[in-house]
Amino acid sequence: MDTPPVLALTAGLAVVGLGGAASQPGTPARSATLLAPATMTRIGSVDERYQSYNVEMIEVTGGKFWKPYGAKPDGSADSTSASPPSASDRPGGMNPDLYQYRPPIDLRRARLRKLAARLGPAYVRVSGTWANTTYFPASAEALDSPPKGFSGVLTRPQWKDVVDFARAVDARIVTSFATSPGTRDAAGVWTPDQARRLLEYTQSLGGRVAAAEFMNEPNFAAMGGAPAGYDAEAYGRDFKVFHAFVKRVAPGLVILGPGSVGERASGGLGSLSSRMIKTRELLVATGPGVDAFSYHHYGTVSQRCAGAGASMMTSPEAALSEDWLSRTDATLGFYRSLRDEFEPGKPMWLTETADAACGGNPWASSFLDAFRYLDQLGRLARQGVQVVAHNTLVASDYGLLDEGDLTPKPKYWGALLWRKLMGTTVLDSGVPLRAGLHAYAHCLRGTPGGVALLVINTDKAASQTLTLATKAERYTLTATDPLSRQVQVNGTDLTLGSNDDLPRLAGVPIPAGELTLPPGTITFLAVSGAGNRSCR
Repeated sequence: MDTPPVLALTAGLAVVGLGGAASQPGTPARSATLLAPATMTRIGSVDERYQSYNVEMIEVTGGKFWKPYGAKPDGSADSTSASPPSASDRPGGMNPDLYQYRPPIDLRRARLRKLAARLGPAYVRVSGTWANTTYFPASAEALDSPPKGFSGVLTRPQWKDVVDFARAVDARIVTSFATSPGTRDAAGVWTPDQARRLLEYTQSLGGRVAAAEFMNEPNFAAMGGAPAGYDAEAYGRDFKVFHAFVKRVAPGLVILGPGSVGERASGGLGSLSSRMIKTRELLVATGPGVDAFSYHHYGTVSQRCAGAGASMMTSPEAALSEDWLSRTDATLGFYRSLRDEFEPGKPMWLTETADAACGGNPWASSFLDAFRYLDQLGRLARQGVQVVAHNTLVASDYGLLDEGDLTPKPKYWGALLWRKLMGTTVLDSGVPLRAGLHAYAHCLRGTPGGVALLVINTDKAASQTLTLATKAERYTLTATDPLSRQVQVNGTDLTLGSNDDLPRLAGVPIPAGELTLPPGTITFLAVSGAGNRSCR
């Protein structure tokens, strides 16, 4: 995208889109389509914590996570570098050069809590591959290293920080439990001792775990630290022990599962699939038992893991393509068909997602990935997914916040606008998805009868034109460079204030009539006076 940005005057506002051939204002690429908020029909609803996020267990404990792009071989290029206390804590079979040590995240930082709170209510999922092998000590237990059968330690003060953080930012905790060899009896059967200890300690703090997967990504059990030779039959046996335990000691906890990743009808994540247990086999072995059907989605693996999923990789030039943006549909379709067969009627949760596995691609921190982030929220809401937990809030390139100074990335500003405007009732926008134009509609948050619209022009070269049946307030996200971290809303830079105060996100009033969307822009519309009966 080396072409200079295109300037367009829309509703009296100068906004900058992505690069491409010039399109003159008022010269749409296609004939205008009508947006009629008053008559948009209800097609579903989502959890009030639909837009959620992950804080990886390895962030909480400290350890080796994905090395930032541009880091030196010794990992010294980033402020998060430090000498690790041990050489463990990486998934089995993975190249150690892909990782860099991070100290434990400080969940008490005022900036982090302030920014996370603005995304609430949400779920905060503390899990990930490392959670499978993390030990939680007894109250009087002091450890210099993990016990045999574990590769990391989650201290009680660290988990207390998680509980306090969740309370402070209006987030409910989602997690998974240790399942490594250290959790098992002499026959190799999983025991709930570690899970019981964590749940009881959480309760003693006045907190609670709202939902949990038994194991993170059990279809890659070997990579996740399961015992040698672990298979679907062993998982089914262990899941039944887990299910009985939860229903006995924590009946209000939502059991999620299976939480698989990397499968879809058109193929999975390249060569990694050869190390995978099929989710179908897991479900046959467990039988019915989840309260909500969870799955994970990455459109590809990142450049860090090039080769593992080379056939699925993408580039910045293709990041607004229909192929790239629709990959989340293919994954949902695959796992939904399994849900329908084995757990019919259960709600679906996407508990881990980002642009690319292995920490995200280099452009995951830029404006370019805000398109995928928001388009995915719009797509999945209209298909009935109840929760979408982005990976991650902070860590690595795909985080919503910079892991050094916690400054918001473009996705965060998009997330903030979604939280401000898009309510839980999902409407039919009346505009079918097509190349260049995606339109999603929800009831306007906190405004009876109001409608909120998310309209994305994915065409980098041409404007798109719609006809709006009523007046609205407009919020258009733009960037002078699609690979920039600096974005504007309605032409004004989005930055934190001197006291980490968030800028006022004010809409620009626009009249009914023709609405021009400049190339490569993201626009939210708030129609407070729509009078939509489904939104009353």
